[in-house]
Amino acid sequence: MSKVALIRCESYEYDIVKRSIERGISLLGGVSLFAQKDENILLKPNILVGDAPKKCVTTNPAVFKAVTEILINAGANVTYGDSPAIGKTLKAAKKAGLTRAADEFNIKLADFKTGIDVFFDKGLQNRKFTIAKAVFDNDAVISLPKLKTHGLEKFTGAIKNQFGCVPGVLKGEFHLKLPDADDFAKMLVDLNKFIRPRLYIMDGIYGMEGNGPRGGTPKKMNILLLSSDPVALDATVCRLINLNPEYVPTTKYGMQAGMGTYLKEDIDLLGDDFDSFFAEDFKIDRKPVKSFKSGFFSDFLNHRFVSKPYIETEECVQCGICVSMCPANPKAVFFKDNDKSTVPLYNYDNCIRCFCCQEICPESAIRLKTPFLRKIINSI
Repeated sequence: MSKVALIRCESYEYDIVKRSIERGISLLGGVSLFAQKDENILLKPNILVGDAPKKCVTTNPAVFKAVTEILINAGANVTYGDSPAIGKTLKAAKKAGLTRAADEFNIKLADFKTGIDVFFDKGLQNRKFTIAKAVFDNDAVISLPKLKTHGLEKFTGAIKNQFGCVPGVLKGEFHLKLPDADDFAKMLVDLNKFIRPRLYIMDGIYGMEGNGPRGGTPKKMNILLLSSDPVALDATVCRLINLNPEYVPTTKYGMQAGMGTYLKEDIDLLGDDFDSFFAEDFKIDRKPVKSFKSGFFSDFLNHRFVSKPYIETEECVQCGICVSMCPANPKAVFFKDNDKSTVPLYNYDNCIRCFCCQEICPESAIRLKTPFLRKIINSI
């Protein structure tokens, strides 16, 4: 039976957050299950980009600071880090408000720049990874995901948070190699099985609904979730936002790989009442993920059934981040005639539907459009 602690926490006031996390860890059996004296523990928050905490893109500094203090009080040696989608880790962490908390406890930024090649013979989809040296420099990882929507995988949570352990531009290579949401999810499951974080503490005090994981809208959820089973944690969040866990590829394949369970009857919910957090109105696409497959016939179907990104021209500031982030070759999104004073255009014949452009747009100007034929089929 997997345990998931649901802890009510209605603000980011530090003392309240710390007491809430301590309560959750206690319900799971105590901090000694997850960190021993003199162990080196790596904290892995979600630092997608360097955005201010109020945007709810990254793990809130209060959550990060509270976990840090709890581990230090347990005698552990703590470091932290992530590999953001754009920019350097330190700069992104500073903008996200994490470095101030880290400096307060004199914890160092771990090495997420140097990659180490590993072969994972238990991988189901991916057996070779390049993983940040920080993972190997520590005895264990504790993951601090953020509750958010996601264009490709529908939901980003405990399982997907470990993708930040892949250094820098190498993440784009996975998007190019694995444009299909199912294949990409299987890779994330393999990555998670290799890293094996001991504990997951999800920041859902404010989550993100809508056009996540960067351009969505903050949504007050008043919850912290803790578990050593990432599948059970993510599945519980899915149920809280009225989403079928089987429609989230990472959850589905995580259970198939033996990493945990999404079955309601196999999850022991601890702490506060599930129904008190239920958010039926949470804005998220609740339909099954439509996979993207390459090939002539598949391309014909993809254009008619798989969602595609598009730019709201009035909201675009021509920053060009979408162009630089596009992993396709040739680019699927580009400046016509290399004129960077214009709104970028799409060539959907080149688009692999990885949604990197939508994920990273700082203005939330890139949205996902459901093709007309799929709308008809979904309505039947």
